[in-house]
Amino acid sequence: MNNLTFALMLLVLLALAYQVGLVRSRRVLAADPDQRLHSRPGYHGLLSVLYAALPAVLVYFLWLIWGDAVLRSLLLASLPPAHLPVDAAAQSALLQRIENLVAGYAPLDQAQAFEQTAAAYLQRLQATGALFVAALMASVAALGLFMSWRRTTAHTRARNQVERFVQFALLACSAVAVFTTVGIVLSMLSESLNFFRFVSPLDFFLGTVWNPRFVGVGVEGQTGFGLLPLLAGTLLVTVIAMLVAVPLGLMTAIYMAEYAPPAVRSVAKPVIEVLAGIPTIVYGFFALFMVGPFLSELGATFGLTVPATSALTAGVVIGIMIIPFVSSLSDDIITQVPQSMRDGSLALGGTRSETVVKVVLPAALPGIVGAVLLGVSKALGETMIVVLAAGNAPVLTANPLDSIATITVSIVNQLLGDQDFASPQSLVAFALGMTLFVMTLILNVIALVVVRRYREQYE
Repeated sequence: MNNLTFALMLLVLLALAYQVGLVRSRRVLAADPDQRLHSRPGYHGLLSVLYAALPAVLVYFLWLIWGDAVLRSLLLASLPPAHLPVDAAAQSALLQRIENLVAGYAPLDQAQAFEQTAAAYLQRLQATGALFVAALMASVAALGLFMSWRRTTAHTRARNQVERFVQFALLACSAVAVFTTVGIVLSMLSESLNFFRFVSPLDFFLGTVWNPRFVGVGVEGQTGFGLLPLLAGTLLVTVIAMLVAVPLGLMTAIYMAEYAPPAVRSVAKPVIEVLAGIPTIVYGFFALFMVGPFLSELGATFGLTVPATSALTAGVVIGIMIIPFVSSLSDDIITQVPQSMRDGSLALGGTRSETVVKVVLPAALPGIVGAVLLGVSKALGETMIVVLAAGNAPVLTANPLDSIATITVSIVNQLLGDQDFASPQSLVAFALGMTLFVMTLILNVIALVVVRRYREQYE
């Protein structure tokens, strides 16, 4: 059963179950007009949907999880013993070839005779399995509808049950997000601890040389897993990006919210937000072919040697990319400041500019801090722009005209190639990711402290 067939069956089932619930509730009410239903007929319809759809969806997902394993075991049992490999890897390869024949990825006439027979048998198994799952889904859905029909009375608390299910569904969605975050942190933490079995934490956090390569016996070379060059490059690019994005984004938001006519705002705001939808690889090429050469020519006019790939180039382009995030969020926060605060300032003799600086911006400061925090997070995690525009040179420098490397780029570099995944050259990527996560967490804590402090002042 493919996903389209399942979706169509589910839609038909939902419509049928809803109508069954409506009809049952109305019949209960017609049988005794003097009594009142606890819940409206619509809630009874939704309750019938839950009784019918949940078991059917559960059956479908169970088949998705274990259906392929069941079919493979039946297929293996049908193969002739002479053609059945003993090794598990060879069996898996054989099954994959047969599945490719069924899917049409391999020509059937070029396969062996027993593989053609197995492919035909697998097709029959898949068709039988789809019919079985459809019949089972229909059976459990019919049983659910029957139970819903029998249990529906005037005193059935259908609304409470539906709302309880919605609350549970919302809790489950929240739990997925929480457990996903916890799983990511635990996986990075465990692999980071494995990395620190090879490299001392002091050498990692305080080292000034980044050269994580394998040096064999008799081969000269220096290895180093020092974080400081990558951390310096990441912070340097982030600072440059925020120096570009925060003033431009905040001033754009102030103009849009306080000064722009409605006609200008209706056109300019969507145009600015288009920048947020441009892929970062496009920004990377823009930095490599436009911004980098421009900064080089501009530096040459002042007698400076500015390479086309540098921290300055990457930071400027990342700042341009972040502008719509800072601008859009700040604009929304500024427009939510009560108009009465503006009117009070103007009534006391304040000018429009004084009202914006001394009343509107302080009141909107918590939201602006959140917007800036989002921009910092985007700058810290940016990869493609830095790959193309920063030069990928892991050197410890604070000069924005030098080529640098960042933590995100180094994570990508360490996970590419054919090295052993359990080697320190690969495990260091998890230590870098954990470091980046802690940096973002610290920024969130600082922003939360600032937001709470100023919110108490303006509540």
